[in-house]
Amino acid sequence: MESGKPPVRVVVVDDEQLIRMAVRLVLDGESDLTVVAEAADGEEALVAVREKTPDVVLIDVRMPGRDGVSWTRELLALDRPPRVIVLTAFDSDALVLDALRAGALGFVLKHTPPDRIIDAVRTVANGEPALSPQATARLIAAATATGGPAADNSVRAAARKRLSVLTRRELETARAIADGLGNPEIAERLGITVATVKAHTSSLFRKLEVDNRVRIALLVLDAECQRPLP
Repeated sequence: MESGKPPVRVVVVDDEQLIRMAVRLVLDGESDLTVVAEAADGEEALVAVREKTPDVVLIDVRMPGRDGVSWTRELLALDRPPRVIVLTAFDSDALVLDALRAGALGFVLKHTPPDRIIDAVRTVANGEPALSPQATARLIAAATATGGPAADNSVRAAARKRLSVLTRRELETARAIADGLGNPEIAERLGITVATVKAHTSSLFRKLEVDNRVRIALLVLDAECQRPLP
């Protein structure tokens, strides 16, 4: 942690107390992270976020009653919204996709190694998405399945129309982002510099009117859910 910089404040939301305790132990062991509250459901989460104004919320996508997707929307509609990471056991791929569309910046598996959870919280706290290539591959499989959550024709047509404004290189960059690659990996795949990747990504943000890489990835998944883009 940088000298004088306050720790990243985190709220953990899960109906299982053992999960909450485990995540707290992992995060509180780091000097630059601190769990300021736990919540067993969305109602408790809203109260905790309003009172504690955390930087990051980790929320289970599958809880009794309302799922984590609807609560994610409510959290992000607050006057001082936190950045959201969804937790999943990967029995709910469609819900994870919906949560990302609702504005979550990342997701982690409940059996993710502690260091990956720590990295995800730090990454999202800085405004960057936390999507591992392996997890992204699972989302791609869910999104591209026939009859899957992204298979609606109108959704596909709308996504294709938005992507049609991109140059060939920008589209290749967008596809690489959807594959879960970071800037160095994209540069290697496309045979360009990291600086050029960053320039293409900035152009994607502007042309697609999005503010993070997750939104880019979801547009590509929606557009390619039945057949590849030209």
